[in-house]
Parts: sequence; structure tokens; C-alpha cells
Amino acid sequence: MEDTIQKAVKRVSKNLKMDKRVSCHTFRHCFATHLLEQGANIRQVQKLMGHNDLKTTEIYLHLIDTKTNVTSPLDNLL
Repeated sequence: MEDTIQKAVKRVSKNLKMDKRVSCHTFRHCFATHLLEQGANIRQVQKLMGHNDLKTTEIYLHLIDTKTNVTSPLDNLL
């Protein structure tokens, strides 16, 4: 099953003539990064990704856009 998905991703990216290499792992990176950007707890992301060590999940922190506006929970009350 995994091999089938990986082959499909490779075929689609080739058909789209993408310049960069795309793999299922690319989707994992995007998934984790977007969760963290949206404010998900890093421990939750660790569990979703199946990482045993938190340091593995922390790798995704360097990808986060630090210019993202972070709002206070108090802002949501008004």
C-alpha cells in the first residue's frame, strides 16, 4: 500500500513537471508545519506524527514563519 501511494505521488509530480522532488515525506513535513503554524501543541503534533522523541518534532519549528500574527486568547473574548 505505501509503495503504491509513493509511486502515485512520484507519477503525479512528474506529470506536473515539478522542479522539486516530492514524496509522501514532503506531505508529512507540510502537515506538521501547518499544524504548528496554526497553534497546535507540539506534544499533540508529536503524537500525530508518531515521533518517540520530542526533538524529532522540534525540527519542524525552524520552518514556521515567525512573522505570523499570534493573538492572545483574550482577543477572542471581544
